[in-house]
Amino acid sequence: MKLKKINEKLQQALIENGLDQANDLQQETFSTLKSGADCIIIAPAKSGKSTTIVLNVIQQLVCEGEESPRALIIVEDKAKVLEMETLFEKLGNYTNLRVYGVHDKGDMEYDKNYISTGIDVLIGTPNKLNEMFTTAGYNVNRLKMLVLDDADPILKLRHETKIMRISNSISKTQRLIFADQLTERIQILAEKMLLEPVFFELEEQQDEELDNEQPTTPTNN
Repeated sequence: MKLKKINEKLQQALIENGLDQANDLQQETFSTLKSGADCIIIAPAKSGKSTTIVLNVIQQLVCEGEESPRALIIVEDKAKVLEMETLFEKLGNYTNLRVYGVHDKGDMEYDKNYISTGIDVLIGTPNKLNEMFTTAGYNVNRLKMLVLDDADPILKLRHETKIMRISNSISKTQRLIFADQLTERIQILAEKMLLEPVFFELEEQQDEELDNEQPTTPTNN
């Protein structure tokens, strides 16, 4: 995948998974995301938002870090948690990043104990992450990225308060919002949550083009 100054280990994994060409979304957003700026990224379903999230998290973190998570990714439900974990396994194959997912049906004590052993990326649903951050008091000082994926359905379920509670517990980090469409709820959340965000909007593409973008890697949204 031809992206400026992309990590070599990440590039190798991308190529092995059939992603030798960056799509429009990845080309347009890579440099800005790498810079650490807050962003709102609006792109249609199957445009590669999940892949964009994962490759940028891997690019930012590169290798195993400390005990506390350095990237926090909020997704809609258990299925999305598992999908994102699988994508990290594929694209992070040549890194030492430790990725863990939590969801509403998981065991809270087991999750807390596992996270306490040290992870780099934490993926979870709004309910579970809110409960964990409220009760466990994780160290968020090392957090480099806070990502809200699936913003449309998550906000339709009125999780704004939980998301803001998590965001407010983190003093300084890059905050990213990904969604299919820009809604009023997303705009209101972004005003509260993001600092001078860069806005990207990818228009609908032809089905054939979208089908050719990511032949072997699952995408979400």
